[in-house]
Amino acid sequence: MKLPVMLNRSLLLHLLLVVLMLPALTRAEHLPDFRALVKANGQAVVNISTKSDPAKAANPPKGHGLPGVPGAPGFPGMPDMPDDSPLKDFFEHFFGDRDPGQSPHPFGEQSSLGSGFIISEDGYVISNEHVVRGADEVIVRLSDRREFVATLVGTDDRSDIALLKIETDESLPFLEIGDSSKLEQGEWVFAIGSPFGFDYTVTQGIVSALGRSLPNENYVPFIQTDVAINPGNSGGPLFNLDGKVVGVNSQIFSRTGGFMGLSFAIPINMVMEVVAQLQDSGSVRRGWLGVLIQDVDQQLAESFDLDRPRGALVSRVLDDSPAEAAGFEVGDIILTFNNNPIPKSSDLPPIVGRTPIGEPVPVMVLRGGTETEIQVTIGELPDEESLASATEAQGPDSGTYRDVDLAMTLAQLSAEERIELDLGPGGVLVQDVADGPAFAAGLRPGDILLQLNGQGISTLNAYAEVRKGLEPGSRVPALVQRRGGPLFMAIKVPEAQVD
Repeated sequence: MKLPVMLNRSLLLHLLLVVLMLPALTRAEHLPDFRALVKANGQAVVNISTKSDPAKAANPPKGHGLPGVPGAPGFPGMPDMPDDSPLKDFFEHFFGDRDPGQSPHPFGEQSSLGSGFIISEDGYVISNEHVVRGADEVIVRLSDRREFVATLVGTDDRSDIALLKIETDESLPFLEIGDSSKLEQGEWVFAIGSPFGFDYTVTQGIVSALGRSLPNENYVPFIQTDVAINPGNSGGPLFNLDGKVVGVNSQIFSRTGGFMGLSFAIPINMVMEVVAQLQDSGSVRRGWLGVLIQDVDQQLAESFDLDRPRGALVSRVLDDSPAEAAGFEVGDIILTFNNNPIPKSSDLPPIVGRTPIGEPVPVMVLRGGTETEIQVTIGELPDEESLASATEAQGPDSGTYRDVDLAMTLAQLSAEERIELDLGPGGVLVQDVADGPAFAAGLRPGDILLQLNGQGISTLNAYAEVRKGLEPGSRVPALVQRRGGPLFMAIKVPEAQVD
């Protein structure tokens, strides 16, 4: 009589275990299986190596590639790493045993390593610009170990894209291009590449964020993922679960030189726009508006009577630019561009860059508390040297005025100093800032105050007149020039004023 009871207890325990395991089993059933995807697409992923003469190699511009590793696309040198870094032993094993006087390139050539992928059966290959930068020879190695010396069709530094071409009589495997605009946060993605030279390594993760802007990268709205990307992955494809390419792996943020959970890929829709221009002319042309902009925070939104923080605040209109011709003004807040909303300032440059040159487009701005539409005809983005010259800073300043309530001292510039600094007729020097409203807003000694509450400040008397008209308790925008660029700040006017 006891045996059935024991069996029932055993059965109950078994059923209980099954019930407890059901959530894990359910999760396992829904985890993606990458095996078929890798088999179907791996053959079109390539390894890219380069050779260059150190005497001729150009210094790579800052801002591209994998931070922390000299010569970012591969591993030509030993990066700075903490003693407990898991990558320290790896680098020391391969690069740490040379004699002090020995060249890191004993054969007189520099080599770099990266990844890429084939996009057509006739041999067009996409990679990163920083992978092939300064190369005298680019070698593309396929998964079957065949090697080809590639022709460089063209590169685009601003998007970090390179287009290569290899010649063969055979049809080559190639990847299917996806639509990066359909990516969603949390979506599964995976990468194939050659991190640290380990060919055809597969890593996976999810889309962490979309439209991410990075320092010095104004024209790329990056896809952020937690896919493990390391030196050597640069230029390789990022896939979705349909096996289609949705991005080109380009950068990581790292304190060690290796992966720390933050990797960034160039959206494939932007890549293919660049590729089409490189195939057509070998170079890329972009639209240009000609303004310097900044984000609008809560304090600035209040000071400009904007309902909430949004848009791109114009801190400077460049001379001889499309924006100047169209009538843009400093203090305008760009809310939409060509009917595209601008939630934050970093959203504007990529949209402008993709706008056809010579095309008139509507721009909605907030000016003086009123929304105004401006028609602007987009020009062509100048080269970096011309652009740098156009946006050159107008430096610091010298009779004084002490604003007790705002806790800052202003100084007047002489005519000679204005000429020397190429400052023009406007601006007074912020000579000293004590603890108070000006300091809290962000003003610092050496800033040049150009505008206050939307009114130009050319002299100390002009400042005093504007200052008298400020309403106690209000928050007003102040435009300053600092270290090479204009910057808006929001100053809270104290309730009790002493004029």
